[in-house]
Amino acid sequence: MSTAAGAPVDSRWRLSRLLTAPHRLGFFSAALMLATSALWWALALSTRHAGLAWPWAVPPPLAHGLVMAMGFMPLFIVGFLFTAGPRWLGLSDVPARSLRYPVLAMLAGWGLALAGFHLHEGLAGLGVALVAGGWSVVVLRFLRLLRSSPVADQLHARVITVAAAVGALALWGAALSLATGETTATRVATQVALWGCLAPIFAAVSHRMIPFFTASALPFLDAWRPNWLLWVMLAVLGVRGAGAVADLLWWPLPAVWRWAQVAVEAPAAALMLWLAVRWGLVQSLKIRLLAMLHGGFVWLGLALALAAVSHAGLALGGEGLGLAPTHALSMGYLGCTLIAMITRVASGHSGRPLAADNLAWTLYWGVQAATLLRVGAALWPAGESPLVLLAVAAWAVAGTGWAWRYGGWLGRPRADGRPG
Repeated sequence: MSTAAGAPVDSRWRLSRLLTAPHRLGFFSAALMLATSALWWALALSTRHAGLAWPWAVPPPLAHGLVMAMGFMPLFIVGFLFTAGPRWLGLSDVPARSLRYPVLAMLAGWGLALAGFHLHEGLAGLGVALVAGGWSVVVLRFLRLLRSSPVADQLHARVITVAAAVGALALWGAALSLATGETTATRVATQVALWGCLAPIFAAVSHRMIPFFTASALPFLDAWRPNWLLWVMLAVLGVRGAGAVADLLWWPLPAVWRWAQVAVEAPAAALMLWLAVRWGLVQSLKIRLLAMLHGGFVWLGLALALAAVSHAGLALGGEGLGLAPTHALSMGYLGCTLIAMITRVASGHSGRPLAADNLAWTLYWGVQAATLLRVGAALWPAGESPLVLLAVAAWAVAGTGWAWRYGGWLGRPRADGRPG
């Protein structure tokens, strides 16, 4: 590889290059955490299935929920926000070096937490406190960008800032409850992080970026995204989050509460599925990278539909659909949208074509397969064990595959020789 002037360029992977752009630092750290958490959980479930007992200081489902919610996604958000955020806000680029300490704190914190989950709950709490501290610094850093922005339209950035602050509070709450052994409080903190932080951030990014990307690639479609639509999405997610917390604190909930949930979730599911079509789901199928984004968004409507069916079943005295709605949202909507969005950013900012090649397409469908298997396991209890093992295997392969492929890009110069 050489520059335009003919001077040779060192194309070897170098750690120092992660500090040349926020997406490099954030995405590589997140990819490392994605692969680590996926392999950790796959090993935990496979050894349990084989009859080999691991030591656990924290209940496995509790540890799993917290890591999969707030382990890798916030680090990806760091890379995305400080790449796209300054452009949204009309500001100059943010140097990656200004983010290195909070990102390192988050990585180190999860390392301690993973050890603590098996050794001592106090160590787990300390690790999550370190994560909370790093994320809090990130939130304050983005808040400063928001306050210095001259741009009039700050809606999406403000929604993301508030949601990120909720995530920081949830992490601090999880750290305290882990250290004190308050299991229910940790579960509540995890639900708050999922519904009050991650889901609203993804909703804001979907509302802003999916119509924009679609209209850019398919000019005959308009970038339709009225602000009221975002507020509806946020309100529905708030209702789902309140219901998830109520389930933990006051189970079983009365039938009238369940019917109230159905009254919100059923029309919201129809709206989101209609919106997927309105935003160009069918037309996007011609372009893989665009189809990946739309395929992730469809899961939001499916997650709400599953929640409505589940709560209707509970209202009628049945057992509901278990974790099917939660995994449809977390793995389907958040997971598939994440892989689609970061693949796009990683490709464009590495000087490569904005396209999904065969490997990217395969990794994405690995996440889709993992989601279908995990949702299927919740819907078919008789086949739960093998389906869960297949789901975690598919997730681990897709996650480590993405980390290996794109992590390699992030530590090398841009393919087009440009800086960044």
